[in-house]
Amino acid sequence: QVQLVESGGGLVQHGGSLRLSCVASGRTFSRYSMGWFRQAPGKEREFVAAISWSGGSTYYKDSVKGRFTISRDNAKNTAYLQMNSLKPEDTAVYYCAATAHPDYSSQGNYNYWGQGTQVTVSS
Repeated sequence: QVQLVESGGGLVQHGGSLRLSCVASGRTFSRYSMGWFRQAPGKEREFVAAISWSGGSTYYKDSVKGRFTISRDNAKNTAYLQMNSLKPEDTAVYYCAATAHPDYSSQGNYNYWGQGTQVTVSS
């Protein structure tokens, strides 16, 4: 089992920045690829970004490329999502997730999920 706890959400103005953190406990963090997902009110949960177990590969949703950066620190069992130039359409509950599956771009391959953290971007 892997337990995930997100933090860092909040209310920010259009154009502002936030950094989300996801702390993992349980099994060896470095064995898992990590992903960030989000769910806006009335919408399905969608992929935002993912990073391989080593941190050597990353993958982003097109609409966040150049604005969001995913990273990880395996020594701290923590994954991050730096979000810059935030827009009102980025408003959602953000979830981190972990997978041991080689295809970490697919939401269905993630086994472990955090409880989510709310991000609200005002216009």
